[in-house]
Amino acid sequence: MPFVHTNGIRLAYERSGRGEPVLLIMGSDAAGRVWTMHQTPALNRAGYETVVFDNRGIAPSDAPPGKYTLEEMVDDTRGLIEALGLGRCRIVGTSLGALITQQLALESPQLVRSAVLIATRARSDAFRRAQKAADQALRDSGVRLPASYEAVKTVLEMLSPATLNDETAVSSWLEIFELSGGSAHGSEGQDWVIDGLGDRREALRKVSVPCRAIAFADDVICPPHLVAEVAHAIPDCDLVELPDCGHLGYLEQPKPVNDAVIEFFDKH
Repeated sequence: MPFVHTNGIRLAYERSGRGEPVLLIMGSDAAGRVWTMHQTPALNRAGYETVVFDNRGIAPSDAPPGKYTLEEMVDDTRGLIEALGLGRCRIVGTSLGALITQQLALESPQLVRSAVLIATRARSDAFRRAQKAADQALRDSGVRLPASYEAVKTVLEMLSPATLNDETAVSSWLEIFELSGGSAHGSEGQDWVIDGLGDRREALRKVSVPCRAIAFADDVICPPHLVAEVAHAIPDCDLVELPDCGHLGYLEQPKPVNDAVIEFFDKH
């Protein structure tokens, strides 16, 4: 993979297809190549060029030590857009990637034509704060759970009941997560980005580019009511809620996700 030097680090990226560019920004602890399973082929067929990259902390991009901030990751992405000459481009972000996309749309509208915010939120509610605190307490304890246990925990948090009740599908997912060490974690530095997020709803009222928020009905990380708050805060933002999807809905139900993304970008 080629590299871009931006914000003092190297980011690995990959381009495919031809047409107007779409930048896809992955969520926490996952590689950009995850998009190439379902999203980039669909976008390429629809006539778009796609660019995926590995956020700081994900090899082969640089992984500087310490706790990362949202501002650092936004600056990384802004530098990549400028270095590759992508702006004004369409952007898709999921989870942490959606937070980066929100901030880019707010701070650098000259680089963003339109944006799709998948599994996004503007704040953490009581249960999501408890989730975060519990995960941090486990890390701080130094206890290492068996990979099989972490795989079950990850599947419960990331997937929908429709997948959990499909014996063939859930068996495959359990195997994938267990082989990867029980979870998708790959960057300790990224684990701190959402800390201190606060409530961004008022700031999002200043976003001036067209947006679409996509919620997954069974998402326990970014549930539909928090995604809806983002859609309501951004002046030109609609909301699509998809059934039978957990936090990884773009992998569980890729076709409706891809259809929602492409239909929006074809209009904007």
